[in-house]
Amino acid sequence: MHSPDQNPTRLPDLQVEKRSTSGRRNRLSTTAKFPREVILIDQDPQAIPFDLRASEVGRAFLTRAADFLANEYVPKIERCLEKLDDQQIWWRPNQESNSIGNLILHLCGNSRQWIISGLGNNPDVRLRDQEFAQREVIARDQLLSHLRKTLAEVDAVLKDVNPQVLLEHRTIDILEAVFPVTEHFSMHTGQILLLTKLLTSSGLRFYEFEDGTPLLRVSSPSF
Repeated sequence: MHSPDQNPTRLPDLQVEKRSTSGRRNRLSTTAKFPREVILIDQDPQAIPFDLRASEVGRAFLTRAADFLANEYVPKIERCLEKLDDQQIWWRPNQESNSIGNLILHLCGNSRQWIISGLGNNPDVRLRDQEFAQREVIARDQLLSHLRKTLAEVDAVLKDVNPQVLLEHRTIDILEAVFPVTEHFSMHTGQILLLTKLLTSSGLRFYEFEDGTPLLRVSSPSF
């Protein structure tokens, strides 16, 4: 734990990679740790055994879920933290609302409970109420390290899931664990973006345009 008046350390500069495609408009890209997979089927889908098609769809779903978490949501949270000091990260508009710091603890706790513990069979050590009750300032870099470490564990578990058992019933279906965690992460990421804009009175500039080409100016460093 750190005192509120401790000077925060600036995060490393975010990196950008520009990717072009021949003969068509450049697409948004990031320097991604978890590359997006494109499944190409060069034959009639009806000729492919159902279990193989289901496996391909399942793997695409798991890969995309990991991609959303690591390459969409976390880099945007990183951009927010880059613009904020510790006091701003733990500011709350009222006692019924959460600070950005609380939301990050909550995202880590939720991901750990459902993915790392629920799917990865690791101990469930989550203390949900403490995620919201935390008032003592945790330094920005410590929060960011906790977030990155948690998502690295989530990615490892998702890579190990057999896509053919997505509908396998445990306490709940595996699909019913992965999908809500991804949606839940998106929702709270949006809240973090809004709080950051309120606190800084500035845009986050995720998307910039050079010569009419959209560039996504966030990237997630290697965990």
